[in-house]
Amino acid sequence: MTLTPKRRDVLLGGASLAALAAGPAAAAAATTIKLRLLETSDLHTFDEDYDYFRDKPDETVGLTKVATLIHAARAEVRNSLLFDNGDTIQGNPLADYVALPGNFPADGIHPTIRAMNTLGYDAATVGNHEFNYGLPLFDAALKGANFPFCSANLLHLDGMPYLPPTLILERTFTAEDGTPQKLKIGVIGFVPPQILEWDKAHLVGHVTTMDIVDSARLHVPALRAQVDLLIALSHSGISTAPRQGGEENASYYLASVPGIDVIFTGHSHRVFPGPDYAGIDGIDAVRGTLGNIPAVMPGFWGSELGVIDLTLTQNNGQWRVADFSVTTRPIAVRDDKVVTSLAANDPAVDAAVAPEHRKTLDWIRTPIGHLACPVNSYFAMIGTDSSLALVNAAQIWYAQPLLSAANAGLPVLSATAPFKEGNKSPDNYVDLAAGTIAIKDVSDLYMYANTVAAVRVNGAELQDWLEHSAVVFNTIDRDNPAPQPLLNPHVPSYFFDVISGITYDIDITQPARFGAHGKKREDAHRIVNLRHNGVPVAADQQFVVITNNFRADSGGIVKDPSAVILRAPDQTRDVIVRYILAKRHIDVETQAIWSFAPIGAPITVTSVTHAGNVFLAQQVARCGRRAFEGDGNGRA
Repeated sequence: MTLTPKRRDVLLGGASLAALAAGPAAAAAATTIKLRLLETSDLHTFDEDYDYFRDKPDETVGLTKVATLIHAARAEVRNSLLFDNGDTIQGNPLADYVALPGNFPADGIHPTIRAMNTLGYDAATVGNHEFNYGLPLFDAALKGANFPFCSANLLHLDGMPYLPPTLILERTFTAEDGTPQKLKIGVIGFVPPQILEWDKAHLVGHVTTMDIVDSARLHVPALRAQVDLLIALSHSGISTAPRQGGEENASYYLASVPGIDVIFTGHSHRVFPGPDYAGIDGIDAVRGTLGNIPAVMPGFWGSELGVIDLTLTQNNGQWRVADFSVTTRPIAVRDDKVVTSLAANDPAVDAAVAPEHRKTLDWIRTPIGHLACPVNSYFAMIGTDSSLALVNAAQIWYAQPLLSAANAGLPVLSATAPFKEGNKSPDNYVDLAAGTIAIKDVSDLYMYANTVAAVRVNGAELQDWLEHSAVVFNTIDRDNPAPQPLLNPHVPSYFFDVISGITYDIDITQPARFGAHGKKREDAHRIVNLRHNGVPVAADQQFVVITNNFRADSGGIVKDPSAVILRAPDQTRDVIVRYILAKRHIDVETQAIWSFAPIGAPITVTSVTHAGNVFLAQQVARCGRRAFEGDGNGRA
């Protein structure tokens, strides 16, 4: 098979010109090594080219596809190293199945790790989702790897490292003149320090974390003194906002730490180099640099392979990066709705995960109930949505009996956000037909391994919670007759909590009340007409909101830890399964919760959605639900 992946290669010429400036004799005397560095990141247990949520093959995902690109990339060069950047053992029903009691493989090796073991990884770091199932499963998974892990900012409570903070890989490479050259490759890994908030129930009292940049400054100088090349595995996204410390997305700031030669990034599920980061000061989104340091981010779920090609030269016993190129290689390309695969499956990876893959398919196909009407997320960002209504109903059903007597008399609300509403691909929606519902459908409804939590808030805090959610919308100019995009492409849909049990309007002509780092604009209010049982909500009125552990503990919405009145042990997905099993026949009651506030002028806003939305709107209307008018081309 001939692979023809789309490439984004741009060579850095300045460094090689500097070498020539030293004179012809010096340039001729330098020993040169061409070294290819390969990265996977955010695999999220998508080992196979299979969408467990829809129970069908998917050519756009899978380590089995990336493995073929890895083999091809290695075959093109003399020297290569392969790294993984974390978020490996959580993310789909295969991961959930393996994490269930009694389901960890008898050979003691997690299926994703077993698949990675076939590929000869040189080193890896861990991501935030590695901790979603707790430390015992985390430890068991890493134990099965035949390659080392490192993390510089994951610590025991006494400050000692939980994993090796750094690694030194001793490798022999073949120089351009054919001579063998022994080099020491330094590797340092980082995880977002927010894991203590996101997985508080699993981690607090067991481990702690440190700021990513501070830990780099602590460990890099000593590592640099021992190695010829230093690579940072940063399971962290890219942001150039003024540094405050403790950042979740700190990869750009690592470029300012002296001694780092290469930065592998991830966490944000984006592709770098690429247009997502164009026009940002300090970042070259074409060349692939963060502050002049080569860097790459290879998408998510095995969608891309990150490739950095280095030219290393040696003078007076010192190796340096003289030149580089950065690219990502996709496993597939999408032209409108047509997906073209660029990589075949790797038989070794398929065989490695086959037992758990088969068991997962049997598990997800288990029927649990019956849906009276279709449930989908096609309208989640433009009006009341049946998929969110089902999740909110299940959360209240589960959590309300668990509330203490001191809180049981308060109004109980429920908050959830859409995870699949078309932001990643035209088919990335919840779309459940009327009829039998199975476990796989619940995984489609709720993707993450969050647990149920409850918080106590007053009316003012409730209003600000909704203001945080409303940042997903652009500010619409009422005087602009041209079509205006409704959604802010830089804000993920999981920010958009819809809270049931109240009603409210969103005025999208107003600026967002919250900006970067949660900075509050006091004169901005998008949430208007906030009511409970038809009565305006008072600032001091008390409510209980059922939510998830991420919202309760991350600090973005709930500022006071004492406001968290329930941290339940059960995952939200399990709660939904139990709710459906208890009810058996589910007729989702989709009541009006929110709408856009009247603008007072004729305007056109656009929102990309599924081409079949008119037909679906008719189906929804027949089930007695609110819909919207559209032209079938994504304009509403």
